[in-house]
Amino acid sequence: MKLNLLKLFRSCVLMLVALPLSEKAYSFAGAKPIGLQCEHLSNPIGIDARQPRLSWKLMDDRQGARQTAYKLIIGTDSVAVTKKKGNAWDSGKLLSSNSLVTYNGKPLSPFTKYYWLVEVWDKDGKPAINAEVSSFETGMMEMSNWKGSWISDSQDINTKPAPYFRKVFSAEKKIKSARAYIACGGLYELYLNGRKVGNHRLDPMYTRFDRRTLYVSYDVTGQLQNGKNAMGVLLGNGWYNHQSTAVWDFHKAPWRNRPVFCLDLRITYTDGSVETVTSGREWKTALSPIIFNSIYTAEHYDARLEQSGWNVVNFDDTKWRTSVPRTAPSDQIVAQVLHPIRNVETIPAKTVNKINDTAYVFDLGRNISGVSQIKVRGEAGTVIRLKHTERLYSNGRADMSNIDQHYRPVGDKDPFQTDIFILNGAGEESFMPHFNYKGFQYVEVTADKPIKLDQSSLTGYFMHSDVPVAGNIKSSNPTLDKIWHAANNSYLSNLFGYPTDCPQREKNGWTGDAHIAVETGLYNFDGITIYEKWLADHRDEQQPNGVLPSIIPTGGWGYEWGNGPDWTSTIAIIPWSIYQYYGDAGILTSNYKNIKRYVDHIQDIAPSGLTEWGLGDWVPVSTKPPVEFTSSVYYFVDATILAKIAVVLNKPEDAKKYLALAEKIRGAFNKKYLNSGTGIYGTGLQTELSMPLYWGLVPDSLKSKVAANLAKKVADSHNHIDVGLLGTKAILNALSENGYADLAYQVAVQETYPSWGWWIVNGATTLYENWRIDAKSDISLNHIMFGEIGGWFFKGIGGIKVDESKPGFKNVLLQPNFVSGLKHFEASHDGPYGKILSYWKREGNLVIYTVAIPANSTATLMPPLENGRKVYQQGKVISGKMELKAGKYEFEIK
Repeated sequence: MKLNLLKLFRSCVLMLVALPLSEKAYSFAGAKPIGLQCEHLSNPIGIDARQPRLSWKLMDDRQGARQTAYKLIIGTDSVAVTKKKGNAWDSGKLLSSNSLVTYNGKPLSPFTKYYWLVEVWDKDGKPAINAEVSSFETGMMEMSNWKGSWISDSQDINTKPAPYFRKVFSAEKKIKSARAYIACGGLYELYLNGRKVGNHRLDPMYTRFDRRTLYVSYDVTGQLQNGKNAMGVLLGNGWYNHQSTAVWDFHKAPWRNRPVFCLDLRITYTDGSVETVTSGREWKTALSPIIFNSIYTAEHYDARLEQSGWNVVNFDDTKWRTSVPRTAPSDQIVAQVLHPIRNVETIPAKTVNKINDTAYVFDLGRNISGVSQIKVRGEAGTVIRLKHTERLYSNGRADMSNIDQHYRPVGDKDPFQTDIFILNGAGEESFMPHFNYKGFQYVEVTADKPIKLDQSSLTGYFMHSDVPVAGNIKSSNPTLDKIWHAANNSYLSNLFGYPTDCPQREKNGWTGDAHIAVETGLYNFDGITIYEKWLADHRDEQQPNGVLPSIIPTGGWGYEWGNGPDWTSTIAIIPWSIYQYYGDAGILTSNYKNIKRYVDHIQDIAPSGLTEWGLGDWVPVSTKPPVEFTSSVYYFVDATILAKIAVVLNKPEDAKKYLALAEKIRGAFNKKYLNSGTGIYGTGLQTELSMPLYWGLVPDSLKSKVAANLAKKVADSHNHIDVGLLGTKAILNALSENGYADLAYQVAVQETYPSWGWWIVNGATTLYENWRIDAKSDISLNHIMFGEIGGWFFKGIGGIKVDESKPGFKNVLLQPNFVSGLKHFEASHDGPYGKILSYWKREGNLVIYTVAIPANSTATLMPPLENGRKVYQQGKVISGKMELKAGKYEFEIK
């Protein structure tokens, strides 16, 4: 009997081992809430939100898995919350599938850690497995809670060296916890007992400093010690004290001043008492070895000026000066609640070319944003220059002629993208900039005395806002995959607390580039925290009449050039896109008045419904529509989005008003530019045909005719694009959404000029600014402006699309295109409910299509069924359109 039981047990184990991984993971576990977040971050500290947003996902692999009810329990006692008792909020059991909920309990207190969990009931009404308890911690919440003073040194804005600050204090009682809160005009690094606090780079994020200044919170419990402690702060200029001169006049910014900071170190002892160590006049200050720093150009460091141990207790600071009090940069000091900038990826040099004993050129093998670190030995006083470029001259030396065109230096002391490192001669020395980043692939290292370097002497660090990965693409076409990687690399290279155009020549928050590439960002990365911060920058920059500048933030440049609906539609497009991808209406509420003010201003200056305010289809291949054409399309887009937002926010009168405005614009636009007989817009350019199709201005009865004209126009160009920035957003989508997906795919993966693939076959690892590789201007090799293609792969081939009526992928629209020329294609996106998978492969004339829909969401499947093809599931013919519950499905199309 025992032997039979043993055999039975062994057979059960073997059956379990044979199960697919997903079934092993979940089949015996049941439903469970996972991925708990507050304000779209995991266990954040230092939040100011009085009603923070709480969210979670449901892990449940069963077909039709969904949440039927939830209950939130929040309190300050973790043990009590574990026992499902909360002293801050108990929502009670709510019959709802919502998994994004706004806190609605007792008023939150500052400096308080709250623990929370969510109970969930599954599709059968049964309780799910308990989630792990999560937490969030409030910060200042009120300006009046700051105790520290704003301080700086006594130097003026023209002083080049960066200042050190230090303070020694005692913590005599047993420490329970400690938090450091630091706000800054400029940039800072915070040190405690000789070690840098945290792994962030370039904090705080760039804002309009005179209107909003950010503070950052750190848990420093582990770095404090009983007895004496030393705090150190190193300040950098950032965009606050811009000493470099370029065409955008940041050196004339109204906020410009010597960097300044305010700090509170709040120590909680085990006896319940609280002590706050603050910034103030008693802090000592001296100049650091960073003899120059510019966020725009580079950093200069003289190691001979190092003061070893400057941030530890026993350092002799008797020769240091006392700090001076200063006013705060702004009246709004608010929490920085977003994914920080970090050194995300380490990239060893791929090759090194020794030019001579004083010159070496390193190649990272790919284009990045970030910094380099050099390790070198040499005589004291040896001056080493590290010139960072994207290209090389034919002789192998660094060429920055494509990226320094807008720099207007005064003298030769601030060379572009060139760090300067002066050795102290004390053995092997290392240097990496503190307060700068660059865009580069090559680093030319030159010295005024012979030095010995090898391939290991220099390392690159890919720096950017460290947003979680949310999407993936794999296909049978290597060029397609490389284009997707290049788009992602350019997107990340231009994400530094705000979206930029390029990481070298400008580093500006160009609005047009950002709204064109927003879906590439949202499909591939979890970037909501960055966009919410950037929309707050929009609100800071908007003039009372509604006008926005073309770059955001700005020191004043961009209100008179480069703005207009085609560029600054970011104020409408990005909030609406965030809402579509996350289902979070908070960003709509925050920006609604600003969108209205912006649209109303356009209506005031363009009462006819058409506007010439704008920049136009930037950097086209060869043709460009009138600015009135492209700007009026975006005016229509803004009015349409505003009407939709009014519906979401339950503002029926506004919805009616702006829907009527959108119809007025559509009517005026079609009257002037549409030939209804031929189905031609304007003169029939690719941009002129694709933009009205994609953005919804074409009458339904003419869509097929306009689409056919577009397809013919593309065919006449030998299946190549002939568009600029605005056209790239529209053309692939207009084709794939109107029956020409095969053609869109051929355009997308072309490998001859002009095309994205043309860049790839010529060695690109990022996207370029110009279709012509040999162009004389507009030729940054790391630009995101043509980046829509990275999002189109998900939509146009994978078919993963948002459903406006059920945003946040509550219902997923699945409209894949099984394009000719691909053997297989896989797209996945990790949305608010979990991972969505759309995967298809060919086996002869058969297409096998696999989809996965996460728990608590649904999907509408609409596969293409041209030429009489049918969809089969388990051998049975099914409808061409299907409503799917959560789960995994496999279909055959033949």
